Amino acid sequence: MRIKTSKGEREKEEKNFKSPHETQQAKNCDQDTRTVVVTCRTAPNITCRGESKNESQKFTRHLPCKWTNGHSFETALLLSIFLGMFGVDRFYLGYPAIGLLKFSTLGFMFLGQLIDILLIATQVVKPADGSDYVIDYYGAVLTRLSMDNETYIKPPNY
Repeated sequence: MRIKTSKGEREKEEKNFKSPHETQQAKNCDQDTRTVVVTCRTAPNITCRGESKNESQKFTRHLPCKWTNGHSFETALLLSIFLGMFGVDRFYLGYPAIGLLKFSTLGFMFLGQLIDILLIATQVVKPADGSDYVIDYYGAVLTRLSMDNETYIKPPNY
């Protein structure tokens, strides 16, 4: 969808998004639905059904977003690499029981530290509150795809 707006309207719509230098995600992401409401406007010379050309062609969409709660991916990974044997990474992510266990066993004799580095780097272990990591704009964001009984693979067109 192509959106063209005036400068004032663009600034108003950009209030829903954080600075691109901070993160890749939209502001006001709903924790439960993991969507954000965005106001869109049709491109010039396009008329929606049931509307006259004089009416405003604005509409809202619910776009998917990743709800974050302030846990940084880089911080979690660096804590896991340098202080993972003491369980600091798990305390940071909100898993105090595993953090205490890692602290008392020196990171499961360093094997647990190595496993946690891999799990955090591949974004398998996320914060305990169910949020996603805050990742810089050009960071390594992973999106998981899953299949179930309702999913099928579309055959290629030859």
